[in-house]
Amino acid sequence: MECPLDERRPAPAPGLDTTQLLASARSGDVGARDVLFSRFLPRLTAWAHRRLPPGARGLADTDDLVQVTLVRALNRLTQFEPRREGAFLAYLRTILLNVVREEIRRSRPLARREEIHDGIAADSRSQLEQVIGTELLERYEQGLAEMTDEQREAIVMRLEFGYSHAEIAEALGRPSANAARMFVARAIADLAVRLHDQRS
Repeated sequence: MECPLDERRPAPAPGLDTTQLLASARSGDVGARDVLFSRFLPRLTAWAHRRLPPGARGLADTDDLVQVTLVRALNRLTQFEPRREGAFLAYLRTILLNVVREEIRRSRPLARREEIHDGIAADSRSQLEQVIGTELLERYEQGLAEMTDEQREAIVMRLEFGYSHAEIAEALGRPSANAARMFVARAIADLAVRLHDQRS
């Protein structure tokens, strides 16, 4: 799948924040769509690589899944209210999770055939699941779903996409990197309590 960037069109200034680009893209500005695409492609690609099981990654290139995600998101901008960058990233993450799940469901019949043929069951877990375990990952997702939008966005940006505290401050409209650091720390502590309560 080719990236829908169109180099013939002048792109908006890269300094525009995500909410400004989203507003422009919603009004039909193709250049703004292109900048959004190129801005989020690297982070989403790295995230998808960690979340997609090895067997599924072999059947569809991670870049393709991310591009499908971005195209879907940008085609549905009228359904999304561009409040802040964190909200858009959470929106992209939800779409990408669905795309990954579709790919995993699609790949299972082939994976089972290969396991029977090889006589060895392949590890169908993603890198993240292998590190923290499937049960904890499910509790993590459940805990995130119970949090406020801003808490969820802060945790996702910091833990899953590697945003710096300065980037989180800008994305969430916090006054400083230190304020963002404190907010993220409180959100993670809240999530930890939720995970503990779920386990109990």
